Amino acid sequence: MTGDNNITEITYFIFLGFSDFPQIIAVLFIVFLLIYISTLTWNLCLIVLIRVDSHLHTPMYFFLSNLSFIDICYVTSTAPKMLSGFFQKQSTITFVGCAIQYFVFSTMGLSESCLMTAMAYDRYTAISNPLLYSSIMSPTLCGRMVLGTYMAGLSGSVSQLCAMLQLHFCGPNIIHHFFCDMPQLILLSCTDTFFIQLMLAILTMVYGITNVVLIMISYIYIVLSILKITSTKGRVKAFNTCASHLTAVTLFYTSSVFVYLSSSTGSSSAFDRFASVFYTVVIPMLNPLIYSLRNREIKDAMKKFPKRRYC
Repeated sequence: MTGDNNITEITYFIFLGFSDFPQIIAVLFIVFLLIYISTLTWNLCLIVLIRVDSHLHTPMYFFLSNLSFIDICYVTSTAPKMLSGFFQKQSTITFVGCAIQYFVFSTMGLSESCLMTAMAYDRYTAISNPLLYSSIMSPTLCGRMVLGTYMAGLSGSVSQLCAMLQLHFCGPNIIHHFFCDMPQLILLSCTDTFFIQLMLAILTMVYGITNVVLIMISYIYIVLSILKITSTKGRVKAFNTCASHLTAVTLFYTSSVFVYLSSSTGSSSAFDRFASVFYTVVIPMLNPLIYSLRNREIKDAMKKFPKRRYC
Protein backbone atom coordinates (compact mmCIF):
# COMPACT_ATOMS: atom_id res chain seq x y z
CA MET A 1 0.00 0.00 0.00
CA THR A 2 1.18 3.57 -0.56
CA GLY A 3 0.44 6.21 2.08
CA ASP A 4 -3.15 6.93 3.08
CA ASN A 5 -4.59 6.57 -0.38
CA ASN A 6 -4.90 2.77 -0.24
CA ILE A 7 -3.30 2.49 -3.68
CA THR A 8 -1.52 -0.77 -4.37
CA GLU A 9 1.95 -0.21 -5.83
CA ILE A 10 2.82 -2.59 -8.68
CA THR A 11 6.25 -4.19 -8.17
CA TYR A 12 6.32 -6.57 -11.13
CA PHE A 13 4.99 -6.84 -14.67
CA ILE A 14 3.62 -9.68 -16.80
CA PHE A 15 4.76 -10.07 -20.41
CA LEU A 16 2.11 -11.36 -22.80
CA GLY A 17 4.77 -11.89 -25.47
CA PHE A 18 3.46 -14.18 -28.18
CA SER A 19 0.93 -15.96 -25.98
CA ASP A 20 -1.80 -15.27 -28.55
CA PHE A 21 -0.12 -17.87 -30.81
CA PRO A 22 -0.20 -20.96 -28.57
CA GLN A 23 -0.32 -23.34 -31.54
CA ILE A 24 3.08 -22.24 -32.86
CA ILE A 25 4.88 -21.41 -29.60
CA ALA A 26 7.38 -24.26 -30.07
CA VAL A 27 8.15 -23.14 -33.65
CA LEU A 28 8.64 -19.52 -32.59
CA PHE A 29 10.94 -20.61 -29.78
CA ILE A 30 13.15 -22.66 -32.13
CA VAL A 31 13.27 -19.86 -34.74
CA PHE A 32 14.15 -17.13 -32.23
CA LEU A 33 16.67 -19.37 -30.48
CA LEU A 34 18.46 -20.09 -33.77
CA ILE A 35 18.45 -16.39 -34.62
CA TYR A 36 19.92 -15.52 -31.21
CA ILE A 37 22.64 -18.19 -31.44
CA SER A 38 23.47 -17.09 -34.99
CA THR A 39 23.69 -13.46 -33.89
CA LEU A 40 26.12 -14.27 -31.08
CA THR A 41 28.20 -16.60 -33.26
CA TRP A 42 28.56 -14.33 -36.29
CA ASN A 43 29.25 -11.18 -34.30
CA LEU A 44 31.78 -12.90 -32.04
CA CYS A 45 33.53 -14.44 -35.05
CA LEU A 46 33.73 -11.04 -36.71
CA ILE A 47 35.24 -9.47 -33.58
CA VAL A 48 37.83 -12.27 -33.27
CA LEU A 49 38.63 -12.14 -36.99
CA ILE A 50 39.24 -8.39 -36.92
CA ARG A 51 41.32 -8.79 -33.77
CA VAL A 52 43.67 -11.51 -35.04
CA ASP A 53 44.17 -10.38 -38.65
CA SER A 54 46.56 -7.44 -38.94
CA HIS A 55 45.20 -6.55 -42.38
CA LEU A 56 41.89 -5.63 -40.72
CA HIS A 57 43.45 -3.20 -38.23
CA THR A 58 41.97 -0.18 -39.98
CA PRO A 59 39.43 2.44 -38.82
CA MET A 60 36.56 0.84 -40.75
CA TYR A 61 37.02 -2.55 -39.11
CA PHE A 62 37.65 -0.95 -35.73
CA PHE A 63 34.21 0.63 -35.96
CA LEU A 64 32.76 -2.63 -37.29
CA SER A 65 34.09 -4.63 -34.32
CA ASN A 66 32.47 -2.14 -31.96
CA LEU A 67 29.21 -2.43 -33.90
CA SER A 68 29.34 -6.20 -33.40
CA PHE A 69 29.96 -5.74 -29.68
CA ILE A 70 27.00 -3.35 -29.42
CA ASP A 71 24.77 -5.78 -31.33
CA ILE A 72 25.71 -8.62 -28.96
CA CYS A 73 24.78 -6.54 -25.91
CA TYR A 74 21.72 -5.15 -27.68
CA VAL A 75 20.18 -8.51 -28.55
CA THR A 76 21.16 -10.06 -25.21
CA SER A 77 19.20 -7.37 -23.36
CA THR A 78 15.90 -8.76 -24.71
CA ALA A 79 16.30 -12.21 -26.33
CA PRO A 80 17.12 -14.41 -23.28
CA LYS A 81 14.12 -13.10 -21.32
CA MET A 82 11.89 -13.52 -24.37
CA LEU A 83 13.06 -17.11 -24.91
CA SER A 84 12.67 -18.05 -21.23
CA GLY A 85 9.08 -16.82 -21.26
CA PHE A 86 7.87 -19.05 -24.08
CA PHE A 87 7.15 -22.06 -21.88
CA GLN A 88 6.33 -20.27 -18.64
CA LYS A 89 2.74 -20.01 -17.54
CA GLN A 90 3.38 -16.37 -16.71
CA SER A 91 6.47 -14.50 -17.87
CA THR A 92 7.08 -11.90 -15.18
CA ILE A 93 9.76 -9.32 -14.46
CA THR A 94 10.27 -7.09 -11.45
CA PHE A 95 10.25 -3.32 -11.78
CA VAL A 96 13.99 -3.24 -11.04
CA GLY A 97 14.62 -5.94 -13.67
CA CYS A 98 12.47 -4.01 -16.12
CA ALA A 99 14.46 -0.82 -15.49
CA ILE A 100 17.78 -2.64 -15.97
CA GLN A 101 16.60 -4.31 -19.17
CA TYR A 102 15.44 -1.04 -20.69
CA PHE A 103 18.60 0.76 -19.55
CA VAL A 104 20.87 -1.72 -21.36
CA PHE A 105 18.57 -1.85 -24.40
CA SER A 106 18.40 1.93 -24.64
CA THR A 107 22.14 2.43 -24.09
CA MET A 108 23.06 0.02 -26.86
CA GLY A 109 20.41 1.38 -29.24
CA LEU A 110 21.47 5.01 -28.80
CA SER A 111 25.15 4.06 -29.02
CA GLU A 112 24.54 2.20 -32.27
CA SER A 113 22.75 5.21 -33.71
CA CYS A 114 25.76 7.42 -32.91
CA LEU A 115 28.21 4.78 -34.16
CA MET A 116 26.41 4.68 -37.51
CA THR A 117 27.10 8.41 -37.83
CA ALA A 118 30.77 7.93 -36.97
CA MET A 119 31.03 5.18 -39.59
CA ALA A 120 29.42 7.48 -42.19
CA TYR A 121 32.12 10.09 -41.49
CA ASP A 122 34.77 7.39 -41.81
CA ARG A 123 33.43 6.39 -45.24
CA TYR A 124 33.27 10.04 -46.31
CA THR A 125 36.91 10.54 -45.32
CA ALA A 126 38.01 7.34 -47.10
CA ILE A 127 36.44 8.40 -50.40
CA SER A 128 36.95 12.17 -50.31
CA ASN A 129 40.52 12.14 -48.97
CA PRO A 130 42.01 8.71 -49.73
CA LEU A 131 45.61 9.96 -49.56
CA LEU A 132 45.11 11.60 -46.15
CA TYR A 133 42.74 8.95 -44.82
CA SER A 134 45.24 7.26 -42.48
CA SER A 135 46.43 10.53 -41.00
CA ILE A 136 42.92 11.97 -40.55
CA MET A 137 41.38 8.81 -39.09
CA SER A 138 44.17 8.22 -36.60
CA PRO A 139 43.81 5.58 -33.87
CA THR A 140 43.43 8.37 -31.31
CA LEU A 141 40.56 10.00 -33.20
CA CYS A 142 38.85 6.65 -33.81
CA GLY A 143 39.13 5.76 -30.13
CA ARG A 144 37.66 9.10 -29.09
CA MET A 145 34.81 8.76 -31.59
CA VAL A 146 33.90 5.30 -30.31
CA LEU A 147 34.18 6.43 -26.69
CA GLY A 148 31.96 9.37 -27.56
CA THR A 149 29.28 7.07 -28.99
CA TYR A 150 29.21 5.00 -25.80
CA MET A 151 29.12 8.09 -23.59
CA ALA A 152 26.32 9.60 -25.69
CA GLY A 153 24.29 6.40 -25.46
CA LEU A 154 24.93 6.13 -21.72
CA SER A 155 23.94 9.72 -20.99
CA GLY A 156 20.71 9.38 -22.96
CA SER A 157 19.83 6.16 -21.12
CA VAL A 158 20.65 7.55 -17.68
CA SER A 159 18.24 10.43 -18.23
CA GLN A 160 15.52 7.97 -19.25
CA LEU A 161 16.25 5.71 -16.29
CA CYS A 162 15.96 8.62 -13.85
CA ALA A 163 12.61 9.54 -15.38
CA MET A 164 11.44 5.91 -15.32
CA LEU A 165 12.20 5.60 -11.60
CA GLN A 166 9.80 8.49 -10.96
CA LEU A 167 6.90 6.55 -12.47
CA HIS A 168 4.38 4.80 -10.24
CA PHE A 169 2.22 1.86 -11.27
CA CYS A 170 -1.02 1.15 -9.44
CA GLY A 171 -3.26 -0.32 -12.13
CA PRO A 172 -2.84 -3.10 -14.68
CA ASN A 173 0.60 -4.67 -14.78
CA ILE A 174 0.30 -6.51 -18.09
CA ILE A 175 2.74 -5.50 -20.83
CA HIS A 176 1.54 -6.45 -24.32
CA HIS A 177 5.09 -7.00 -25.46
CA PHE A 178 8.07 -9.31 -24.93
CA PHE A 179 10.36 -6.75 -23.29
CA CYS A 180 10.17 -3.55 -21.26
CA ASP A 181 9.75 -0.60 -23.59
CA MET A 182 9.17 2.95 -22.42
CA PRO A 183 5.95 3.61 -24.40
CA GLN A 184 4.40 0.48 -22.87
CA LEU A 185 5.39 1.56 -19.37
CA ILE A 186 4.02 5.06 -19.91
CA LEU A 187 0.62 3.57 -20.78
CA LEU A 188 0.59 1.59 -17.51
CA SER A 189 1.73 4.45 -15.29
CA CYS A 190 -0.78 6.12 -13.00
CA THR A 191 1.27 9.30 -12.63
CA ASP A 192 1.62 12.31 -14.92
CA THR A 193 3.89 11.32 -17.82
CA PHE A 194 4.07 14.66 -19.63
CA PHE A 195 7.67 15.30 -18.62
CA ILE A 196 8.92 11.86 -19.68
CA GLN A 197 7.04 12.07 -23.00
CA LEU A 198 8.63 15.47 -23.64
CA MET A 199 12.04 14.05 -22.77
CA LEU A 200 11.54 11.12 -25.16
CA ALA A 201 10.59 13.55 -27.93
CA ILE A 202 13.76 15.57 -27.29
CA LEU A 203 15.93 12.44 -27.25
CA THR A 204 14.35 11.33 -30.51
CA MET A 205 15.28 14.68 -32.04
CA VAL A 206 18.83 14.60 -30.69
CA TYR A 207 19.72 10.95 -31.31
CA GLY A 208 17.42 10.10 -34.18
CA ILE A 209 16.87 13.06 -36.47
CA THR A 210 20.27 14.67 -35.84
CA ASN A 211 22.15 11.47 -36.63
CA VAL A 212 20.05 10.84 -39.74
CA VAL A 213 20.72 14.37 -40.99
CA LEU A 214 24.47 14.02 -40.37
CA ILE A 215 24.52 10.67 -42.19
CA MET A 216 22.59 12.16 -45.12
CA ILE A 217 25.03 15.10 -45.33
CA SER A 218 27.96 12.67 -45.29
CA TYR A 219 26.45 10.68 -48.16
CA ILE A 220 25.71 13.80 -50.18
CA TYR A 221 29.41 14.63 -50.04
CA ILE A 222 30.26 10.99 -50.77
CA VAL A 223 28.09 11.01 -53.90
CA LEU A 224 29.66 14.29 -55.03
CA SER A 225 33.11 12.78 -54.52
CA ILE A 226 32.18 9.62 -56.44
CA LEU A 227 30.90 11.70 -59.37
CA LYS A 228 34.32 13.33 -59.62
CA ILE A 229 35.95 9.95 -60.24
CA THR A 230 36.54 9.56 -63.96
CA SER A 231 36.83 5.78 -64.32
CA THR A 232 33.78 3.55 -64.07
CA LYS A 233 35.79 0.95 -62.17
CA GLY A 234 36.81 3.55 -59.62
CA ARG A 235 33.21 4.67 -59.12
CA VAL A 236 32.02 1.10 -58.62
CA LYS A 237 34.80 0.44 -56.11
CA ALA A 238 33.99 3.64 -54.20
CA PHE A 239 30.29 2.80 -54.15
CA ASN A 240 30.96 -0.73 -52.90
CA THR A 241 32.95 0.78 -50.05
CA CYS A 242 29.77 2.45 -48.78
CA ALA A 243 27.12 -0.05 -49.88
CA SER A 244 27.26 -2.21 -46.75
CA HIS A 245 27.07 0.73 -44.36
CA LEU A 246 24.25 2.34 -46.32
CA THR A 247 22.28 -0.93 -46.24
CA ALA A 248 22.78 -1.31 -42.48
CA VAL A 249 21.77 2.32 -41.86
CA THR A 250 18.63 1.95 -43.96
CA LEU A 251 17.52 -1.22 -42.15
CA PHE A 252 18.30 0.21 -38.72
CA TYR A 253 16.48 3.51 -39.11
CA THR A 254 13.49 2.40 -41.17
CA SER A 255 12.67 -0.41 -38.74
CA SER A 256 13.26 1.75 -35.65
CA VAL A 257 11.06 4.56 -37.01
CA PHE A 258 8.27 2.08 -37.78
CA VAL A 259 8.46 0.52 -34.31
CA TYR A 260 8.66 3.93 -32.63
CA LEU A 261 5.59 5.24 -34.46
CA SER A 262 3.65 2.07 -33.60
CA SER A 263 4.69 2.23 -29.94
CA SER A 264 3.90 5.92 -29.58
CA THR A 265 0.28 5.26 -30.55
CA GLY A 266 -0.04 2.59 -27.87
CA SER A 267 -0.41 -0.15 -30.46
CA SER A 268 0.29 -3.67 -29.24
CA SER A 269 -0.86 -5.88 -32.09
CA ALA A 270 0.90 -9.12 -32.97
CA PHE A 271 2.25 -7.49 -36.13
CA ASP A 272 3.91 -4.74 -34.06
CA ARG A 273 5.52 -7.35 -31.83
CA PHE A 274 6.92 -9.22 -34.81
CA ALA A 275 8.18 -5.92 -36.19
CA SER A 276 9.91 -5.32 -32.86
CA VAL A 277 11.56 -8.75 -33.17
CA PHE A 278 13.01 -7.67 -36.50
CA TYR A 279 14.27 -4.45 -34.95
CA THR A 280 15.70 -5.94 -31.76
CA VAL A 281 16.79 -9.46 -32.79
CA VAL A 282 17.03 -9.89 -36.56
CA ILE A 283 19.00 -6.74 -37.48
CA PRO A 284 21.87 -7.56 -35.05
CA MET A 285 22.12 -10.91 -36.86
CA LEU A 286 22.06 -9.30 -40.32
CA ASN A 287 24.72 -6.65 -39.65
CA PRO A 288 27.76 -8.98 -39.71
CA LEU A 289 26.41 -10.66 -42.84
CA ILE A 290 25.84 -7.33 -44.59
CA TYR A 291 29.40 -6.25 -43.89
CA SER A 292 30.96 -9.63 -44.69
CA LEU A 293 29.26 -11.12 -47.74
CA ARG A 294 30.51 -8.49 -50.22
CA ASN A 295 33.75 -7.72 -48.41
CA ARG A 296 36.78 -9.33 -50.03
CA GLU A 297 39.12 -8.44 -47.16
CA ILE A 298 36.99 -10.27 -44.62
CA LYS A 299 36.62 -13.27 -46.95
CA ASP A 300 40.40 -13.41 -47.39
CA ALA A 301 40.88 -13.12 -43.63
CA MET A 302 38.50 -16.03 -43.05
CA LYS A 303 40.44 -18.18 -45.52
CA LYS A 304 43.63 -17.51 -43.58
CA PHE A 305 42.03 -18.01 -40.19
CA PRO A 306 43.29 -21.39 -38.84
CA LYS A 307 39.95 -22.38 -37.33
CA ARG A 308 37.69 -20.62 -39.79
CA ARG A 309 35.41 -23.67 -40.08
CA TYR A 310 34.06 -22.95 -36.59
CA CYS A 311 32.84 -19.53 -37.77
